Amino acid sequence: MSIGRTGRAVRETVSGLPPAFWWLWTSTLVNRLGGFVATFMALYLTLDRGYSATYAGLVAALHGLGGVLSSLGAGVMTDRLGRRPTLLVAQASTAVTVALLGFVRDPVAIAGVAFLVGMASNASRPAVQAMMADIVRPEDRIRAFSLNYWAINLGFAVSTTAAGFIAEHSYAAGFLLEAVMTMACAIVVFVKLPESKPVQVEGEAREDSVGLGTVLRDGRFMGVVGLSFLVALIFQQGAVGLPVAMGAAGFTPADYGMAIAVNGVLIVVLQIPVTRFIEHRDPGRLLVLSALLAGYGFGLTAFAGSVGVFALTVCVWTLAEIVNAPTQTGLVVQLSPAHGRGRYQGMYTMSWAVAALVAPLMSGLVIDRYGAEWLWGMCAVVGTVAGLGYALLMRRLPSGTSTLAAPASAPVPATDAVPVPAPVEEAPVVAAGADASEEEAVVPGRGGEGRSEVGAP
Repeated sequence: MSIGRTGRAVRETVSGLPPAFWWLWTSTLVNRLGGFVATFMALYLTLDRGYSATYAGLVAALHGLGGVLSSLGAGVMTDRLGRRPTLLVAQASTAVTVALLGFVRDPVAIAGVAFLVGMASNASRPAVQAMMADIVRPEDRIRAFSLNYWAINLGFAVSTTAAGFIAEHSYAAGFLLEAVMTMACAIVVFVKLPESKPVQVEGEAREDSVGLGTVLRDGRFMGVVGLSFLVALIFQQGAVGLPVAMGAAGFTPADYGMAIAVNGVLIVVLQIPVTRFIEHRDPGRLLVLSALLAGYGFGLTAFAGSVGVFALTVCVWTLAEIVNAPTQTGLVVQLSPAHGRGRYQGMYTMSWAVAALVAPLMSGLVIDRYGAEWLWGMCAVVGTVAGLGYALLMRRLPSGTSTLAAPASAPVPATDAVPVPAPVEEAPVVAAGADASEEEAVVPGRGGEGRSEVGAP
């Protein structure tokens, strides 16, 4: 009986999404199956190359700086050139630079190539998120974001386990594997994905009317970006602080790979059922809960002394990821106008890129000077601050974003300085080839009032 209910839940979750979404989903899965650099960079530099944790943090920070610089530029490219060209350029560039990173040996060259990898790999994110919002109906976006996040972690669970053992024999092989998989991802985009950029309709605001200044003046959206940075700062420790701390404590790359793989496995198992549970819940409470779970989940790492206990702490902050990812990503889409979606997504992506820049520097210095226990205590503090911030911010948002099941007629105010889109009034701007009636559709009778686009990286 329970198996039958699970099967029905899975079928209901994956049904009704357009074919273009599934090709984008496949591209994401292929890319993540080859994931290596972000997960094992710190171990590669400290254990294989013999550099200090501070140097490893510096290189990871340069990787993050590249992402910061490319986030906004990629967002503008996504709006002006289109989603598909931006994806192709970003993925092809990532494949080339990752392969090069596996062969450079000079410390300055390593840092420079890591910077280029950060620029290239991060440039695809605004395009992916904008394309997904373009091709999926508003009422289906929470499912789409969750399924995409599920694909990310399915690939992550497989790649981290395998790459941990690959790293014990050849880090270069891991870099080359990621390069090949990323190029395969670009091929999928080139062959199967059409452009999804919304077409301009006569009388509709020009796409360049939403500039970066407009995004920066959108106080509510920038509040979400700021809190996203704090949460990302915590989650980044799974890739930078945790491997360095485990390595310093005498654990092997395979030990770290096994512990961190729990993160991907749990998301693969729990993302779909948890999404069905939270999709009609108050996103404010969900975001507060996820921030606290993330902070205190990493905080518990201070008491870990074995691979099993490390894995248990990973379980705690993984629950935070499962809740935070679709909720926050959907909120970002709802606050973004369709004709400026790339720029808004670029700014949101930059919050994670800045965290990728700051987190390695913070973790490397704290571990070297004070010990890993201080790092985990700081994570608990930051999680608490982020939770309080979400609680305050969500009180200021309009009624249309206060619950996951917003009424279709919920008014959303707008000003000349800061255009605020109504999440269900996207009919004037639709993706090429899409039916305008589908963009307006809201499924009634679910969650009491209907299902909005508020939905997770």
